[in-house]
Amino acid sequence: MMKPKAYCSLRFVTLLGSLATATLMGCGGKPGLPGHSYSSENAINMEIKSEPFGTAPNGQQVQLYTLTNASGMTVKVTNYGAIVTSIQTLDRDGNFGEVALGFDSVDGYIPNDPHFGGIVGRYANRIAKGKFTLDGQEYTLAVNDKPNHLHGGITGFDRVVWQAEPLQKQNAIRLTYVSKDGEEGYPGNLTVVVTYTLTGFNALKIDYEATTDKATPVNLTNHSYFNLSAGKEKDILNHIVKINADQFTASDETLIPTGELAPVKGTPYDFTTSTRVGDRIENLQGYGYDLNYVVRNGGDKLVHAATVEDPSTGRVMQVQTTQPGIQFYTAYHLDGTLTGHNNTTYNRYAGLCLEAQHFPDSPNQKSFPSTILRPGEKYSETTVYKFEVKE
Repeated sequence: MMKPKAYCSLRFVTLLGSLATATLMGCGGKPGLPGHSYSSENAINMEIKSEPFGTAPNGQQVQLYTLTNASGMTVKVTNYGAIVTSIQTLDRDGNFGEVALGFDSVDGYIPNDPHFGGIVGRYANRIAKGKFTLDGQEYTLAVNDKPNHLHGGITGFDRVVWQAEPLQKQNAIRLTYVSKDGEEGYPGNLTVVVTYTLTGFNALKIDYEATTDKATPVNLTNHSYFNLSAGKEKDILNHIVKINADQFTASDETLIPTGELAPVKGTPYDFTTSTRVGDRIENLQGYGYDLNYVVRNGGDKLVHAATVEDPSTGRVMQVQTTQPGIQFYTAYHLDGTLTGHNNTTYNRYAGLCLEAQHFPDSPNQKSFPSTILRPGEKYSETTVYKFEVKE
C-alpha cells in the first residue's frame, strides 16, 4: 500500500530565455477540486503562436497553434483533427519534456491509426456491429474495427480540418467542425465546438459543445497518449495509476459491453489504490488494458477521475471530468512502426490513454447513460488534465 503523497506544482523556471525564481504553488491541496477555479487568470498574456503544419489530404493548408503559460508549459494544437500534438511540462529538476506522443508535421497524422491526440467522434469508442436504432429507424455505420464501428468510422473527426479561432485573452484555441447529415452514416447536421485552454495552473482544459438538427448519438473525447517520463523511459509500465472507479463495463471478446457493470475488486482492473501499470499487465487478455471504467460520482459535475505518476521524473497528471466513464488504454497495439517526437520509436506500451467519455455502445444499451442529442438540446462536457510535480 502506497502512502498518501503531497503534490506541488513547480512554477516558473524559465520564460522566454530569462531565468526566474522557482516557486511552488498549490501545496495545500489538489487544485481543481471543489473550490478551485480552472480559469486562466494569473497567467501572463502571451501571444498564441501560429505556424504552417503541412497540407491535409483534401489540399487544405493546416496550421499549428502553440499555447504557453507563465510557467513556460506549452501545448500545441493543430486544426487537422483538432489534434493535441505536443504537451511540454516540467519535471522535478526543472527540465521541460514532451509528455504526449505525436508527430512534428501533419503527414504523421494523416493515417493516424492510433488516433494520437485527436478529437474522436461522432461517437468515441465502439458501437456493436456498426448498427443502432433511434426513434424506430435503424442506422448502419462503417465497420472499421471488425466486427464493430470505432471512433466515428473511416473518416472520424480526427481526420478532418476544423475551423480554428485563437482566443488570446483566455489563452485558448476554439475549434469548430460541422458534421453533415449522413456523414459516416450518422443522422443530423452536428455542429461541434471544442475549446482547448491552457491555464495558469498548468492544466489543459477541454470543453466540448455540440448541437444538432436531428436526433443523433454523440460521444466525444480526446485521444492523447501520455508518457510522463518524456523519453526517460520507453514505456509506461513503471507509471503509477489510480482510477476513481469501483466498476467497469464488462465486455465480450470484441470489447462490446455486455450491459453488466462489474466490480473491479478482486480483478486485475482494480486501480482504486495507486498501482504500477506493469504489475498485472501480462496476465490480461491481449497483454494490455483497454476498458471503460465507471467514474465514481461521474456524469454530472467535474469530479476527480484518475491520477498518473511517473516516479522517474516526478511528473504527476490529475484527470478530472464531467463524463460518466473513462477508457484506460495502454497502447498494446503499437508495434514499433511509428516514429514521433525526438525520433522516438513507439513500441508497445509507449504511452497510456485516459479518455473521458460516455460508455461504449450506449446507443444499444438502454441501461447506460443516454448519448442521444436532440434538436434544441446542447451537448456539453469538460475534461481537465492537470500537470504537477511530486517534490
